[in-house]
Amino acid sequence: MATQLDLQEQEQLDALKAFWNKQGNLITWALVLVLGAFAAWNGWQWYQRDQAAKAGALFDELDRAARAGDAERAGRVFADLSTRYPGTAYAQQGGLLAARTQFDKGQADAAKASLAWVAGHAVEEEMRTVARLRLAALQAEAKQYDEALQTLSAATTPGFEGLVQDRRGDILLAQGKRDEARGAYQAAYQAIGERVDYRRLVEAKLTALGAAPAASAAGAGR
Repeated sequence: MATQLDLQEQEQLDALKAFWNKQGNLITWALVLVLGAFAAWNGWQWYQRDQAAKAGALFDELDRAARAGDAERAGRVFADLSTRYPGTAYAQQGGLLAARTQFDKGQADAAKASLAWVAGHAVEEEMRTVARLRLAALQAEAKQYDEALQTLSAATTPGFEGLVQDRRGDILLAQGKRDEARGAYQAAYQAIGERVDYRRLVEAKLTALGAAPAASAAGAGR
Protein backbone atom coordinates (compact mmCIF):
# COMPACT_ATOMS: atom_id res chain seq x y z
CA MET A 1 0.00 0.00 0.00
CA ALA A 2 2.81 2.38 0.92
CA THR A 3 4.58 1.60 -2.32
CA GLN A 4 1.43 2.39 -4.31
CA LEU A 5 1.10 5.78 -2.55
CA ASP A 6 4.77 6.52 -3.17
CA LEU A 7 4.29 5.76 -6.87
CA GLN A 8 1.24 8.05 -7.04
CA GLU A 9 3.13 10.86 -5.34
CA GLN A 10 6.04 10.37 -7.72
CA GLU A 11 3.71 10.50 -10.71
CA GLN A 12 2.18 13.73 -9.40
CA LEU A 13 5.63 15.23 -8.86
CA ASP A 14 6.71 14.19 -12.33
CA ALA A 15 3.53 15.73 -13.80
CA LEU A 16 4.11 18.94 -11.84
CA LYS A 17 7.73 19.12 -13.02
CA ALA A 18 6.68 18.58 -16.59
CA PHE A 19 4.03 21.31 -16.31
CA TRP A 20 6.50 23.72 -14.72
CA ASN A 21 9.13 23.00 -17.35
CA LYS A 22 6.56 23.81 -20.00
CA GLN A 23 4.69 26.71 -18.39
CA GLY A 24 7.06 27.96 -15.67
CA ASN A 25 8.52 30.86 -17.65
CA LEU A 26 5.07 32.04 -18.68
CA ILE A 27 3.78 31.93 -15.10
CA THR A 28 6.87 33.72 -13.80
CA TRP A 29 6.53 36.52 -16.33
CA ALA A 30 2.81 36.81 -15.64
CA LEU A 31 3.52 37.23 -11.93
CA VAL A 32 6.23 39.78 -12.68
CA LEU A 33 3.83 41.79 -14.83
CA VAL A 34 1.04 41.65 -12.26
CA LEU A 35 3.31 42.67 -9.41
CA GLY A 36 4.91 45.33 -11.57
CA ALA A 37 1.52 46.78 -12.50
CA PHE A 38 0.47 46.80 -8.85
CA ALA A 39 3.69 48.57 -7.85
CA ALA A 40 3.25 51.10 -10.67
CA TRP A 41 -0.35 51.79 -9.62
CA ASN A 42 0.71 52.33 -6.01
CA GLY A 43 3.54 54.56 -7.20
CA TRP A 44 1.18 56.62 -9.34
CA GLN A 45 -1.27 57.02 -6.47
CA TRP A 46 1.53 58.20 -4.20
CA TYR A 47 2.76 60.61 -6.87
CA GLN A 48 -0.72 62.07 -7.34
CA ARG A 49 -1.16 62.58 -3.61
CA ASP A 50 2.28 64.14 -3.35
CA GLN A 51 1.60 66.52 -6.25
CA ALA A 52 -1.77 67.51 -4.83
CA ALA A 53 -0.29 68.19 -1.39
CA LYS A 54 2.50 70.38 -2.78
CA ALA A 55 0.10 72.20 -5.11
CA GLY A 56 -2.28 72.75 -2.21
CA ALA A 57 0.48 74.34 -0.17
CA LEU A 58 1.26 76.75 -3.00
CA PHE A 59 -2.42 77.57 -3.43
CA ASP A 60 -2.66 78.41 0.26
CA GLU A 61 0.26 80.79 -0.20
CA LEU A 62 -1.45 82.35 -3.22
CA ASP A 63 -4.67 82.73 -1.25
CA ARG A 64 -2.82 84.55 1.53
CA ALA A 65 -1.28 86.89 -1.04
CA ALA A 66 -4.70 87.56 -2.55
CA ARG A 67 -6.23 88.30 0.84
CA ALA A 68 -3.41 90.75 1.50
CA GLY A 69 -3.95 92.39 -1.89
CA ASP A 70 -0.38 91.58 -2.94
CA ALA A 71 -0.78 91.16 -6.69
CA GLU A 72 2.95 90.87 -7.33
CA ARG A 73 3.32 87.99 -4.93
CA ALA A 74 0.11 86.35 -6.16
CA GLY A 75 1.44 86.47 -9.70
CA ARG A 76 4.76 84.93 -8.71
CA VAL A 77 3.13 82.12 -6.75
CA PHE A 78 0.72 81.38 -9.57
CA ALA A 79 3.59 81.25 -12.06
CA ASP A 80 5.28 78.68 -9.83
CA LEU A 81 2.05 76.75 -9.33
CA SER A 82 1.18 76.62 -13.03
CA THR A 83 4.72 75.62 -14.01
CA ARG A 84 5.26 72.89 -11.44
CA TYR A 85 1.75 71.49 -11.07
CA PRO A 86 -0.20 72.42 -14.23
CA GLY A 87 -2.41 69.33 -14.14
CA THR A 88 -3.93 69.99 -10.73
CA ALA A 89 -7.22 71.64 -9.87
CA TYR A 90 -5.27 74.03 -7.65
CA ALA A 91 -3.54 75.49 -10.71
CA GLN A 92 -6.79 76.35 -12.50
CA GLN A 93 -8.35 77.80 -9.35
CA GLY A 94 -5.14 79.67 -8.64
CA GLY A 95 -5.24 81.27 -12.07
CA LEU A 96 -8.70 82.70 -11.48
CA LEU A 97 -7.72 83.95 -8.03
CA ALA A 98 -4.49 85.52 -9.25
CA ALA A 99 -6.31 87.21 -12.14
CA ARG A 100 -8.87 88.75 -9.82
CA THR A 101 -6.17 90.07 -7.51
CA GLN A 102 -4.13 91.44 -10.41
CA PHE A 103 -7.15 93.17 -11.94
CA ASP A 104 -8.17 94.71 -8.60
CA LYS A 105 -4.68 96.20 -8.36
CA GLY A 106 -4.76 97.64 -11.86
CA GLN A 107 -2.62 94.94 -13.50
CA ALA A 108 -5.01 94.24 -16.37
CA ASP A 109 -2.41 92.71 -18.69
CA ALA A 110 -1.19 90.35 -15.98
CA ALA A 111 -4.79 89.39 -15.21
CA LYS A 112 -5.44 88.62 -18.88
CA ALA A 113 -2.32 86.46 -19.01
CA SER A 114 -3.45 84.47 -15.96
CA LEU A 115 -6.92 83.97 -17.43
CA ALA A 116 -5.46 82.98 -20.78
CA TRP A 117 -3.45 80.26 -19.06
CA VAL A 118 -6.55 78.86 -17.37
CA ALA A 119 -8.49 79.06 -20.64
CA GLY A 120 -5.84 77.00 -22.38
CA HIS A 121 -4.69 74.60 -19.67
CA ALA A 122 -7.43 74.02 -17.09
CA VAL A 123 -8.31 70.38 -16.46
CA GLU A 124 -12.05 71.03 -16.35
CA GLU A 125 -13.74 72.43 -19.44
CA GLU A 126 -16.14 74.39 -17.22
CA MET A 127 -13.20 76.25 -15.70
CA ARG A 128 -11.88 77.02 -19.17
CA THR A 129 -15.19 78.60 -20.09
CA VAL A 130 -15.31 80.65 -16.89
CA ALA A 131 -11.82 81.91 -17.67
CA ARG A 132 -12.82 82.77 -21.24
CA LEU A 133 -15.86 84.71 -20.07
CA ARG A 134 -13.74 86.77 -17.71
CA LEU A 135 -10.95 87.20 -20.25
CA ALA A 136 -13.42 88.41 -22.87
CA ALA A 137 -14.73 91.00 -20.41
CA LEU A 138 -11.22 92.35 -19.80
CA GLN A 139 -10.45 92.38 -23.51
CA ALA A 140 -13.66 94.29 -24.21
CA GLU A 141 -12.82 96.78 -21.47
CA ALA A 142 -9.51 97.35 -23.26
CA LYS A 143 -11.49 97.83 -26.50
CA GLN A 144 -10.00 94.65 -27.94
CA TYR A 145 -13.39 93.70 -29.32
CA ASP A 146 -12.30 91.28 -32.03
CA GLU A 147 -10.07 89.42 -29.57
CA ALA A 148 -12.93 89.28 -27.07
CA LEU A 149 -15.34 87.80 -29.60
CA GLN A 150 -12.72 85.28 -30.65
CA THR A 151 -12.22 84.29 -27.02
CA LEU A 152 -15.95 83.73 -26.64
CA SER A 153 -16.11 81.60 -29.78
CA ALA A 154 -14.11 78.93 -27.93
CA ALA A 155 -16.46 78.98 -24.91
CA THR A 156 -18.66 76.06 -25.92
CA THR A 157 -19.24 74.19 -22.66
CA PRO A 158 -22.88 73.03 -22.39
CA GLY A 159 -24.85 74.99 -19.81
CA PHE A 160 -22.97 78.25 -20.38
CA GLU A 161 -24.76 79.28 -23.58
CA GLY A 162 -26.77 82.03 -21.90
CA LEU A 163 -23.78 83.66 -20.20
CA VAL A 164 -21.71 83.47 -23.39
CA GLN A 165 -24.44 85.09 -25.47
CA ASP A 166 -24.95 87.79 -22.85
CA ARG A 167 -21.25 88.63 -22.87
CA ARG A 168 -21.28 88.63 -26.67
CA GLY A 169 -24.19 91.08 -26.58
CA ASP A 170 -22.21 93.40 -24.29
CA ILE A 171 -19.28 93.40 -26.69
CA LEU A 172 -21.41 93.98 -29.77
CA LEU A 173 -23.23 96.80 -28.04
CA ALA A 174 -19.92 98.41 -27.11
CA GLN A 175 -19.08 98.30 -30.82
CA GLY A 176 -22.29 100.10 -31.63
CA LYS A 177 -23.87 97.04 -33.27
CA ARG A 178 -27.26 97.35 -31.63
CA ASP A 179 -29.16 94.91 -33.85
CA GLU A 180 -26.56 92.18 -33.41
CA ALA A 181 -26.39 92.87 -29.69
CA ARG A 182 -30.16 92.57 -29.45
CA GLY A 183 -30.02 89.17 -31.17
CA ALA A 184 -27.33 87.97 -28.77
CA TYR A 185 -29.33 89.12 -25.74
CA GLN A 186 -32.44 87.41 -27.06
CA ALA A 187 -30.48 84.18 -27.45
CA ALA A 188 -29.17 84.61 -23.91
CA TYR A 189 -32.68 85.22 -22.57
CA GLN A 190 -33.94 82.04 -24.20
CA ALA A 191 -31.00 79.97 -22.95
CA ILE A 192 -31.19 81.07 -19.31
CA GLY A 193 -33.80 79.32 -17.18
CA GLU A 194 -36.85 81.24 -16.04
CA ARG A 195 -35.99 80.75 -12.38
CA VAL A 196 -32.45 82.09 -12.72
CA ASP A 197 -32.17 85.65 -11.37
CA TYR A 198 -29.55 86.59 -13.96
CA ARG A 199 -32.28 86.40 -16.59
CA ARG A 200 -33.71 89.66 -15.22
CA LEU A 201 -30.49 91.46 -16.05
CA VAL A 202 -30.67 90.23 -19.64
CA GLU A 203 -34.31 91.30 -19.76
CA ALA A 204 -33.30 94.80 -18.62
CA LYS A 205 -30.73 94.99 -21.42
CA LEU A 206 -33.34 93.97 -23.97
CA THR A 207 -35.77 96.52 -22.58
CA ALA A 208 -33.15 99.24 -22.95
CA LEU A 209 -32.83 98.27 -26.60
CA GLY A 210 -36.59 98.45 -27.10
CA ALA A 211 -37.05 94.69 -27.26
CA ALA A 212 -38.53 93.81 -23.87
CA PRO A 213 -39.35 90.06 -23.84
CA ALA A 214 -42.76 90.65 -22.25
CA ALA A 215 -43.67 93.21 -24.90
CA SER A 216 -42.49 90.84 -27.65
CA ALA A 217 -44.58 88.01 -26.24
CA ALA A 218 -47.65 90.24 -26.00
CA GLY A 219 -47.18 91.39 -29.57
CA ALA A 220 -46.89 87.83 -30.81
CA GLY A 221 -50.12 86.88 -29.03
CA ARG A 222 -52.23 89.44 -30.87
